[in-house]
Amino acid sequence: MKRLTIIIFILSAVILNLLSGCDGLDEHYSTNPNHRLDFSKDTVAFDTIFSTIGSTTKQLMIYNNNSEALNIESILLAGGGTTGFRINVDGRKGDSFSNVSILAKDSMYVFVEVTVDPNGTDQPLLIEDSIVFVTNGMQQSVILEAYGQDVNLYKGGVTITKDSILTANRPYLIYDSLVIAPNAKVTIEKGATFYMHDKANIIVRGTMEANGTQDQPVIFRGDRLDFILDNVLPYDRTPGQWGGIIFKKASFNNTMNYVIVRNGTTGISCELSEPELSKLEISNSQITNMSKDLFSAINCNITATNSEFSNAKGSVVTLIGGKYYFAHCTLANYMVLLTRDSQSKGEVPSKTLRIFNNATVNESGPYPIIQAQFDNCIIDGSFSAGEKELGGELQITSGATFKSENTSFDFLFNHCLIKTKGEANNNFKDVIFITKSPEYIQTGEKENKYAFDFRLASDKEEGIGKADLSVARKYPKDRYGIDRLSSTNGPTIGAYEYVPKENNKQ
Repeated sequence: MKRLTIIIFILSAVILNLLSGCDGLDEHYSTNPNHRLDFSKDTVAFDTIFSTIGSTTKQLMIYNNNSEALNIESILLAGGGTTGFRINVDGRKGDSFSNVSILAKDSMYVFVEVTVDPNGTDQPLLIEDSIVFVTNGMQQSVILEAYGQDVNLYKGGVTITKDSILTANRPYLIYDSLVIAPNAKVTIEKGATFYMHDKANIIVRGTMEANGTQDQPVIFRGDRLDFILDNVLPYDRTPGQWGGIIFKKASFNNTMNYVIVRNGTTGISCELSEPELSKLEISNSQITNMSKDLFSAINCNITATNSEFSNAKGSVVTLIGGKYYFAHCTLANYMVLLTRDSQSKGEVPSKTLRIFNNATVNESGPYPIIQAQFDNCIIDGSFSAGEKELGGELQITSGATFKSENTSFDFLFNHCLIKTKGEANNNFKDVIFITKSPEYIQTGEKENKYAFDFRLASDKEEGIGKADLSVARKYPKDRYGIDRLSSTNGPTIGAYEYVPKENNKQ
């Protein structure tokens, strides 16, 4: 019993000592005014924030690099919560905090968010605040800043039922879907930007006319303006940020001039239609970076000129039945952020261009190819040219199989550069068949933040000066406004005229 009493006494003494030590932490904060806090950044900056829509969360790290604990007497928002900024300090929400402890050589999280009120203007407005820290009577601060942008918010599924003009005064933020009703025509002015939320679509049952210019294109993109990886990978270069543009069966006479569609799921889909009527004319445009197929059409009448179709997990361009004309277009697939679909994984293999004649779709059809003509186009990608003729990045199929046999229907490649094995015949006129891809200015390297530029990089690349001059005369300027006809090399195959680097200012 005596021995047990001694053990209890010793344990009690140890516990009292520990408690005394803990109490002592409050008594051993540094009072040295030179002992200050360090921060992971001096400014927490947000990209443009759409009014009434909350921001993503950014983090700030507080460091105590001193040899003694510090008592932060106060942490507060200088604006007192009136600017729209919100903070969370070490798991606690509020506008101000008192007597926050931070141990020696320790750190602490501060999370920052912001919601911007409408400012009543069309231009972004700078919103500023700061987090003020007082330690040992010394004040330090970290700046908070964001640009608030008023938007035209379409939420809950909006349908436009009459002829309308969408101006470029303010951006459009689309949640759910924006639908153009049958018999309604929507004209989109130059410079208009559509920020598409996750899974949002543009669904066209009537007619859409997008009238961009070289300097002020119409843009459809995701609504995330920040980075997935700081200063490495912006959301705006990440596929799958939204849905796509869908032209329904009874939608005709659509036009897209100087339009950029990027980083969605399905890009542009033209549903089963009537090939006698114009479905879509697309010119001077860029459709790029989709997490499934990029551009598809079933039994449609489509004309595409001076345009880039690039990068998809699935196929870049898929044409099933119908009537199609492509001139001075670049079709390329160098998707790097997602693995391209392959037959070895049980998927429909990714191709840059797929053409199906007499194919059936959902037990309807078959749908014949009335015309598929490609003048002065590049068809290229990251896959090999293949061992069989008409393999690689090109697939031409007649009937129900994925084979290149029995392809006797109306298709023509004229003065094109194609990554496949083939030979000249009535369907391939003055075509350059390549097994090695040309060098482009940028093909998605990490150091370039996964950016792409499908202009040819040097005058040694095949395709320079090899375009059909009679076709080039119909489209004398490329997507960037470069004159094809004044080139000393002659017109270049593809959407972009070759320009030496020293003269390239785009």
